[in-house]
Amino acid sequence: MSEAQIKALPYLFEFWAMPHQLPPVGDWRTWVILGGRGAGKTRAGTEWVRSMVEGRTPLGEGKAKRVALVADTYDQARDMMVFGDSGIMAVSPPDRKPFWVATKRMLIWPNGAQAQLFTSQDPEGLRGPQFDAAWVDELAKWRNAQDTWDMLQFALRLGGDPKVCVTTTPKNVDVLKALLSRESTVSTHATTFANAANLAPGYLKEVRARYEGSRLGRQELDGVLLDDVEGALWKVDQLDALTTANLPEFSRIVVAVDPSVTSKKSADTCGIVVVGAVMEGEPHRWSAVVLADLSVGEATPTHWARAAVKGYHDFDADRLVAEVNQGGELVENVIWQVDPFVSYRAVHASRNKAVRAEPVAALYEQGRVRHVRGLGALEDQMCQMTARGYAGKGSPDRVDALVWALHDLMVEPLKTWVNPKIRGL
Repeated sequence: MSEAQIKALPYLFEFWAMPHQLPPVGDWRTWVILGGRGAGKTRAGTEWVRSMVEGRTPLGEGKAKRVALVADTYDQARDMMVFGDSGIMAVSPPDRKPFWVATKRMLIWPNGAQAQLFTSQDPEGLRGPQFDAAWVDELAKWRNAQDTWDMLQFALRLGGDPKVCVTTTPKNVDVLKALLSRESTVSTHATTFANAANLAPGYLKEVRARYEGSRLGRQELDGVLLDDVEGALWKVDQLDALTTANLPEFSRIVVAVDPSVTSKKSADTCGIVVVGAVMEGEPHRWSAVVLADLSVGEATPTHWARAAVKGYHDFDADRLVAEVNQGGELVENVIWQVDPFVSYRAVHASRNKAVRAEPVAALYEQGRVRHVRGLGALEDQMCQMTARGYAGKGSPDRVDALVWALHDLMVEPLKTWVNPKIRGL
């Protein structure tokens, strides 16, 4: 390579970019880049702006001449989108670097293209100006997200094909969900760890240890949009607030199983959940901690039975509870073939899943049940269980196992304690 080519190479983003940082092909109006913290979203947004405003030469015209840069606050727009480590000023070639006009909150390129800063705290600021492109950063955390987004759409009226790039860590907000559902929207996605080469090893080690496997980690690290279903018995924020690392001395520990009776690929997962309970003193002081989700998929009866019995011994459990509506005596037989000395109890479902789940959800509302980290798959199912039934795909096997464990540990003992009191009134 020539000396000029070597000097130009750092600014050829297509050479360095990861797949999620490059715009999808095809006809689209909005490109949403969903990613975890540090996944390279800002750099992708910056480089997209460059690709829109820069021409083939420093003075050559690009695809866009008027760009809106929109963040939650002016400070965030300036400090991240313009002057950040991955901002426009840092990544632009010397001969195409824009000039910053602080009084107008505006960037001006050598070819005359302009980019102006706006904030979600002032949606009306977008009333009047007009643009042919926009970069929107962290849409999911904007305070006036819908109003600002609407004002931006009215302002995108220049050129033949106005486009928007949205970079955000996903959150369960209506404006983002509606945007992703539109036919004119395309999206790319990456986790924090996709950009590990550019992140401090100590940071990655710390966030893995603290958040990997939790719902907060799935949102902030994996970049997954966690959706609350209308009428759900459990909510995302509620479960996040109930996470604990402090384990008490348990009175009893139960492993509950919602067995699958086939090993076909279309079969449901076998739900296996471990819960410990503190049942000392008055019942209003009783509490529980969900300790593990050991569920297995596409497993033979012997496979899931071994997993359940292993959990029983690993957690020094007092009882293994299994629903036998579908498997009948097969469930008991396969468990005792693995270990004939397991303390086992068969339970029968006489009511539907939602009805069984409601008293367990009430325990959560009272703050009686907490979760250890790493229960993301179980919590996803919980947030899709409603009073009308399960709103997710397949069967809520993990939730069923959780419900059986807490019925055995707390719901049924509480009923036994309460009923004689009521009869004595």
